[in-house]
Amino acid sequence: MMPARSTTPVFDVVGDARRAFDVLAAGGIAVVPNDIGYSALGGSPEALELIFRTKGRAPQKLNAMVADLETHRDLHECSERGRRIVETIVLDYGLPLGCIAPFRTDHPLMTSLPAEVVAASTRENTLVMLLNAGRFHAELTRLARENDVALFGSSANLTLGGTKFRVEDIEREIIDVADIVVDHGLQKYHPYGSSSTLLNVETLEVVRRGSCFPDIAYILERHFGEDIGR
Repeated sequence: MMPARSTTPVFDVVGDARRAFDVLAAGGIAVVPNDIGYSALGGSPEALELIFRTKGRAPQKLNAMVADLETHRDLHECSERGRRIVETIVLDYGLPLGCIAPFRTDHPLMTSLPAEVVAASTRENTLVMLLNAGRFHAELTRLARENDVALFGSSANLTLGGTKFRVEDIEREIIDVADIVVDHGLQKYHPYGSSSTLLNVETLEVVRRGSCFPDIAYILERHFGEDIGR
């Protein structure tokens, strides 16, 4: 058990997550920290479109939903094996994962979204969820789940600009469109220089080799007998 703190924390995770969530719930844009780099999230179709235009992002690129395991279990339609893969990576090894899987199109969280948001965030009936990306991510996703708000976004950088692990490295164009910027310093997986690994947990297609990919590949080989490369 970790000892109790004797000093005030450097970062107000709970308070900052609440402030970011309030901006997003009102339809704004928030730049927020995750272990796998800073993200730009939008709370409305207009906000997501502005993020896309500002980033110069290709139309075929998808938004990711910021989510926790409860949302994943409720919304993703996974086989028993797929769920075991997710939980082994996220719970047993404590790693972040861009989890791709089929989803429930009739789920209230999805049916309440504008059609353009669904179209920009799904492909062939699959949805990407960012799971287990740090303390701030956990608090923000808890607020989103408890308030039935779906939050989407992508990395806070211009296209081809590389994932940003410090606010001071984020391009001015991104900062200027944000209604709130939460600066929690250098993020955990900066040595990888990449955002989350994107893995379809049903087909085991690797869409992106990102942070912790060698660890994820090891997990799949050791525990599931699957070779997805190193």
